[in-house]
Amino acid sequence: MGKVIVIIGSFFMMLLSLGCSQHSKKEEAKSLPVQPGVKKEHPHGNNEERKNIVFFGNSLTAGYGVEPSQAFPSLVQAMLDSLKLPYRVINAGLSGETSAGGSSRIVWILRQPVSIFVLELGGNDGLRGIPLTETSKNLQFIIDKVKGKDSSSKIIMAGMQIPPNMGKKYTSEFKSMFQQLVAKNKIYLIPFLLEGVGGVPDLNQKDGIHPNVEGHKIVAENVWKVIKPLL
Repeated sequence: MGKVIVIIGSFFMMLLSLGCSQHSKKEEAKSLPVQPGVKKEHPHGNNEERKNIVFFGNSLTAGYGVEPSQAFPSLVQAMLDSLKLPYRVINAGLSGETSAGGSSRIVWILRQPVSIFVLELGGNDGLRGIPLTETSKNLQFIIDKVKGKDSSSKIIMAGMQIPPNMGKKYTSEFKSMFQQLVAKNKIYLIPFLLEGVGGVPDLNQKDGIHPNVEGHKIVAENVWKVIKPLL
């Protein structure tokens, strides 16, 4: 029983950490997306030939606490490269990001063409108890901007869950919010981004909060299951 309590506690601590609004400049710097016009040679085609997959989220996407190459967006890039698929992953994760913050910077991100857009935001909103109507409105705004930029872009929503601190009703409606947005917009869903990782000590860093290298590998697999059929 003691072990179960520790695991559940670690899971809640990990989710609560997503609400941190500030991290070091170093962490934020490495999470910034590749700017339009930056060219990098690639064995499977140049930038003009490769399609962009944008991961738009918070510290989970940014890869807080691990090397950029070890964060799940980079692992997805490695999977794409292993199959010689012409896609370039752009990590647009920012530690502490909320849905409101995301809505304020989405236009800048969309300066570059997007083939697949992975939306991983909302977790921080839930942990702060922000009204779900506001969070849903912000996420819908982001979705609309992506569709408005290019109607052919495929959008994937990364589902998230929060501990019952805000009450059973809020917690349940928060989880359902992602499913409702997916159904309304006819987009794709990753049911729970941290499936198999949340609350597992061996898959998180020493702080018991952020996924470690092994944890990111599992998160990458969760994402890959949804992205692969869309390529």
